[in-house]
Amino acid sequence: MALPAFLTREMNNWRVAGRQRLLLVGTLALLTISLLFFLPVSNFVSLNGAEEQNGLDSTTAAPESPVLPAQPPVDAPLSDFKPDDPVRACFVILVRNRELNGIVGTIEQIEQRFNKKYQYPYIFLNDDDFTQDFIDTTSALTTAGTRYGKLDSQMWGYPPFIDQNLAADKRAEMAKLGIPYAESESYRHMCRFQSGFFFRHPLLDEFDYYWRLEPDVDYHCDLDYDVFKFMRNNNKKYGFNIAFREFGATVPSLWQTVKDFERDRPEVVKHWPIKEDSLYRFITDDDGGSYNLCHFWTNFEIASLSLWRSNDYLKFFNYLDQSGGFFYERWGDAPVHSIAASMMLRKDEFHFFNDIGYRHTAYTHCPVEPEYRSKCNCNPDDNFDYNPGLSCYSVFKKALEE
Repeated sequence: MALPAFLTREMNNWRVAGRQRLLLVGTLALLTISLLFFLPVSNFVSLNGAEEQNGLDSTTAAPESPVLPAQPPVDAPLSDFKPDDPVRACFVILVRNRELNGIVGTIEQIEQRFNKKYQYPYIFLNDDDFTQDFIDTTSALTTAGTRYGKLDSQMWGYPPFIDQNLAADKRAEMAKLGIPYAESESYRHMCRFQSGFFFRHPLLDEFDYYWRLEPDVDYHCDLDYDVFKFMRNNNKKYGFNIAFREFGATVPSLWQTVKDFERDRPEVVKHWPIKEDSLYRFITDDDGGSYNLCHFWTNFEIASLSLWRSNDYLKFFNYLDQSGGFFYERWGDAPVHSIAASMMLRKDEFHFFNDIGYRHTAYTHCPVEPEYRSKCNCNPDDNFDYNPGLSCYSVFKKALEE
C-alpha cells in the first residue's frame, strides 16, 4: 500500500535532516580530535591540574607566573612491593644535538656497565628539535627504549616576572668578577629547568625514579645489581657520589631566600623532619646562620621523583623562582636540590653510591676499597672524596653520624 504523498515528503525531509545532523556532529568530533592531536603535549598538560597540585597558591606565586602541573607521586608504599617487582625508572638526559658524540660515549659506558642487563629506557630532552641523525644514532646504542622531547617556553625561557635588562646587567657584573658561566643565559635556563621542571615533563609521567646522565662523562665500574630496586627496596630517595663546594659568588642571596621561605611558610616547614633527623648539618656549619656551600653534584643523580613532585618542594622552588636568583645571580640546580633534600628528607633516605665510579670534568669519584679493583678501571689516587677545600664528602659523613 503506497503512503500518501505528503507523508512521503515528510519522511524524506526527516532523513535528509538526520543525515545533516550526523554530518555536523561527526565534523565537530573530527575537529576536536584534530585540535587535541596537534596541540603540543607539554602545553596540553600545562592547562590541566589544580593549583594545589602545582604546589602554588596566592601566597607563593604572582598571578602572571607560569604554572606547570606536577604529576602526582606514583611510588607506592614499600609494603605494596615485593623486592623483585619491576621499578618504573628511566635515565634522564638534557642534551643538545651538537653534544651527540659526548652522549654517545656516556651511553656506551652505561650500557656496558649496567643497562644491557636491566633495560631501563632513556628520556632525551632538548630545548630544540632533535635531528634525525641524533635520534638514529642514540637509539642504535641500546635495545632499551628511547624517547625524545622538546621543552616549551615555560620550561626553558624567561618567566614574565624577570626584568631581562636587569638580568643582563647582573651577568655583565659577574663576568667582570670572572665567575664561571657568568654571561651564559642558556646555563641559567638549564639550572632553572633542572631545579623546577625536568620532573614535570610529560615523558616522565609514568616513572618513579630517574638516573641523570650527562655528555662527556665516564663510568668506571661494573654494576651487578639493579640500583633502582636498591633505592626502592631500601626506601632511599636521593643518591649521589660526589659532594662539592659551590662557588660562593654565584649564590650570594640563596641562603637568605631559603631562610625567608622558612619564616614565611611555616605550614610547609612543619611537614619536614626535625633538624636532628634531617641532613641539615650538611648544608650549614652554624645551625642555620649561613650556608656552607656544600652540595651534591647533580650531574650524577639517582633519586625518587616523588621528592620533587611533592607540594612542599614545588612551593619551595616557586618561592626561590619568584626571587629572581636563577637570573639575577647564577643559582645552580645542585645547591637548590641539595638544600631542599637536606631539609626535607631524613638522613636514612640518602645513599652514597660508592661503588659507581664516575668522572665529570676534572673530578672523579673512584672507590678506594680493594674489593672494587676487579670491577673498576679508575685510579684510586684520583678519588675526589677527601679533596681539601673542595669536597664535602667528609661533611656529609659527619652530618650522617651526628
